Parts: sequence; C-alpha cells; structure tokens
Amino acid sequence: MKKEGQMGKPIVAIMMGSDSDLEVMSETARILKDFGVGREIKILSAHRTPRETISYASAAQARGIEVIIAGAGGAAHLAGVVAAHTLLPVIGVPMETAYLKGIDSLFSTVQMPSGVPVACMAIGPAGAKNAALLCLEILALSDKGIRKKLVQYRANMRSLAKSQKTFGGAALKEKNKK
Repeated sequence: MKKEGQMGKPIVAIMMGSDSDLEVMSETARILKDFGVGREIKILSAHRTPRETISYASAAQARGIEVIIAGAGGAAHLAGVVAAHTLLPVIGVPMETAYLKGIDSLFSTVQMPSGVPVACMAIGPAGAKNAALLCLEILALSDKGIRKKLVQYRANMRSLAKSQKTFGGAALKEKNKK
C-alpha cells in the first residue's frame, strides 16, 4: 500500500544550517525524490535562528514528518538541537569546513550526550547520500514499496560493481599485454 508521504505530503524534513549547505544536501533531496518520498527543505540554524529551529523540530511529527535529516558545518549543533526537541529519528550530516575540513562538524554531530541520539553520517556528499539511504531504510520498516525499491537499488549497485570489476580487469589485462 502506498503511504501518503510518497509523491505527496512530506514525510522527511531536510534541514541545513545555511544556504551554503544546499549544494551538498541537494543530493539527499534527489535520492528521496528518486524513491518517490515526499520531503521538505528548511534552512534553519541552531545558533542564528534558535527559536524557529526549536519550533520547527517540535511541530515536525504533528505535520506528518517521520524522519529528520540535518546537515550543518562548524559547530554543527543543528542535529543535536533538533533531536532534543523531537522523538523522531534524526540523522546528522557534517559539512566540510574551510579550517578543519569538516572534522569539527563531525565531532559536533557525533558527540551527543547519552539520551539524545543522532545518527551521524560521513562528512559531506557521501554523508548526504547515506543519510537519504538510512532514512529510506527507516521508512522501509513500515513501507513495503520503499523496501522493494531499496532491494532493487542494492541489486543495481551489485550489478554495477560486477561490471566495473569485469571491465576494469579486462582493461588492465589489455594494458599489461602491450
């Protein structure tokens, strides 16, 4: 049975601390769109717009949101602040920074105190993509349609890996013959 959030009402919130995070977090939105999952995107900061951030996080579940993905850089407290104000699963995506290459963002996201969990992904684009996939895995627990698409996605990944290994190996053999 198709869930209401698929290709309709948003069931995933994608948050980011700044519009400079939009390029990386757009990968998250693209994957969710490819899977037919309704999503909304908000730029809210734990530091610059704390009241609005708390209000948005507190009301998310009542609006039908089931998972929140939050990307932020530097101090990267967005995911933690959001997790403190909702019981929804929160997935944090640390953004790369100019000074510490995102290590600061990673530590700020992953070092949550006991009792306020945040799932922390890798820094940058890989983390944004994996955040979408983890979100889909969470949603697939109660949505057979998403589960079926994830099974196909993984099968496609295996096929691609096999073809790259085969073609890569053949190309290497040809190169060594010369």
